[in-house]
Amino acid sequence: MINRMPVALDFTPLLDVGKGEPILLLHGLFGNLSNWGHVVDEFSSTHRVIVPRLPFYSTPLSRERLNDLVTYVENFIDHHHLSILSVMGNSLGGHVALLITIRNPYRVENLVLTGSSGLFENSFGGTFPRVRDYAFISEKVKETFYQKQVVTKELVDEVFYTVQNPANAISLIGLARAAQRHNVADLLYSVSTPTLLIWGRQDTVTPPEVAEEFHALLPLSEMVILDHCGHVPMMEQPRLFNKHVRDFLER
Repeated sequence: MINRMPVALDFTPLLDVGKGEPILLLHGLFGNLSNWGHVVDEFSSTHRVIVPRLPFYSTPLSRERLNDLVTYVENFIDHHHLSILSVMGNSLGGHVALLITIRNPYRVENLVLTGSSGLFENSFGGTFPRVRDYAFISEKVKETFYQKQVVTKELVDEVFYTVQNPANAISLIGLARAAQRHNVADLLYSVSTPTLLIWGRQDTVTPPEVAEEFHALLPLSEMVILDHCGHVPMMEQPRLFNKHVRDFLER
């Protein structure tokens, strides 16, 4: 029996569209609905596509906050009566997706990880508290992408207005550090779920060597490396990303 969170949280999704087999999309620390726009456009005609509103700012400020986040998503899955589903995660969202799969092996039919933490992540570290410096935040967001044209003013604004709240910044830093502490290498041998690893060759947050290590440790994994691509492949190489995911899901 999974321990459920004792506090009431909002399980209203950011998005729930389409019909068919469900796909759950989990974004990273600075992600939002727009990160998955191309994926939603591609798969909502054949699948039920669901994006949870991940409670990055309401998870308890403890060393167990990553576990709390995973438990929230498990409750979300229960709340929406998703018995069998595919799960796709980017960055911290990939880490959460992987832990959900490990804890619920008979519910997750397919797993897609892209730029996932869990083995190594070069996050903001100690420099991130400069939350009121727009130029600094803009530069840090751009460093995540190889294709800088993807970084719109709207994307930078959303990150900036979120993290300039000191409480939000502290919560995000705590989650990033919790993810760094929680190395999953010793757990991966037990994952029997087919897994697709899609990585950017120019990813500087979770470099391609991280994908190679995941591939070596996950028994039923396959790996795709996309060139001219950084940490968010579904935004930087959407056509190729969606093609590889569809081929994987339709086998």
